[in-house]
Amino acid sequence: MPTHTAYGDSRLSLWLRVREFAVPPSMIETATARRRTGDWAGACAAAAIDVDLNLRSVASTYGRELAARIRADLRRLAPDLLRWHMPRIAPDGLLRPGLTITLARYDAAGRDGAPPVHLVVRTPPAWADAGQRISLALWDGSRSAAGAGHHPHPRPNRRFRLDLHRHLWDARRADELRIRSGADRPPTDGQAVPDPDLLSTVPPERGCAVGRWAAEAGILLRAEGRSTGAVVARLGSRHRLLLELVANGDGAGPPAVRIAAAREDGGACAPPVLPDAAIWVLPDLELLRAGLIEGDRLHPLVASALAPDRSPPPSSRTPVGAAPPRLVECRGARHRIGLVDGVLSALDHDPEEIRREELLAALTGTPLPCLRAIDVAHRQPDCLADVRTRLDHGDTAGALAVVEGLLGPDAVLLGGALRDELEAAALRRITYGLFRAGLVGRERDHACPGRGRPRDHRSHPRQALVR
Repeated sequence: MPTHTAYGDSRLSLWLRVREFAVPPSMIETATARRRTGDWAGACAAAAIDVDLNLRSVASTYGRELAARIRADLRRLAPDLLRWHMPRIAPDGLLRPGLTITLARYDAAGRDGAPPVHLVVRTPPAWADAGQRISLALWDGSRSAAGAGHHPHPRPNRRFRLDLHRHLWDARRADELRIRSGADRPPTDGQAVPDPDLLSTVPPERGCAVGRWAAEAGILLRAEGRSTGAVVARLGSRHRLLLELVANGDGAGPPAVRIAAAREDGGACAPPVLPDAAIWVLPDLELLRAGLIEGDRLHPLVASALAPDRSPPPSSRTPVGAAPPRLVECRGARHRIGLVDGVLSALDHDPEEIRREELLAALTGTPLPCLRAIDVAHRQPDCLADVRTRLDHGDTAGALAVVEGLLGPDAVLLGGALRDELEAAALRRITYGLFRAGLVGRERDHACPGRGRPRDHRSHPRQALVR
């Protein structure tokens, strides 16, 4: 079992890797450019979000007024920012699987007794998470809605909802992040600390945003049509707190929050659940305060809110490029291997010598060290872990750029771990396509197409939610 310090450090390291690989700069730049021209569908495509709604059909089904409201929200949607803030799970920082999240809720005006319509995003189950793609759809309470029939959890999750946190996906309200995250005041300012026994089971390495709980509880209660009352904060699978708003002193100031242990009551009278985004300190804020990240590595909209003085333009980010020539100890001398005409080659050996050595190796002889280094680069290069992480997070273009930067765009991959990873990623993308088409079902929840290790993190209790 990992120690407190080791586990905490690993969590911050995990978020650093998520910020490096999960939403690559090329995705942000392309999605932003398309969003600014009004092409919300193109922005979603750039951010690997599948759109399962048609505004003409929406107008026909729900009316033009509702379709106009949805269209306005879609034009404000920054899909790359949404992906940046989506809930993730350990140990790889992948998207939390099998989740339906409400982005906006629309009351059914003019339709008596009709349930509200939700603009939702869904993540596929873990066995079909290739590409880490997200789907965007509408949900009106029926399983016949697009994408709902074959999704394991089509109903919006009360714990993971973003309709009360539009600053996490709405580009026009992204500047609210500074206030809603508590970045405008010191970490200990306004912290109403509850009974220590109540928080004894909370993982100490995860910071509770206690100073924001009163304000966030008020936002939730007003959304539920209440001015006072209590909400439930879920801190873990077996640990919940009851947050009750009370008058602060003489009642002139903002309300405070009284914290107690929550009872295991259920039913219609159960208090509303505080969204997960309101419970924990924003990971980007933790990384900034720990000095582990700079503004230029954050999403531009996040950096402008949290670190306005430290955020250079996105174009300053370093792109993936070709690797410089490498040095190899070869027969008592230092030789170079690098890219020539689109393939990795030995630079200090003439073509005749290379052909002779390749023939010798084919006859079970020992090849030159330069050729051995090239062979290892094709089969199991040092960048294999980087390529695997990019593939896991859906950055196929980035993974291929790394491979091409090492081996050249015209290289022919040899059998080995690198080729196996690329082939497995292609097979998993096929599985995702079958899931989207409804051709495979939930019996695959514990399957792992194309790879030996399991992909369903829910089967591992220690692989916890990281936000």
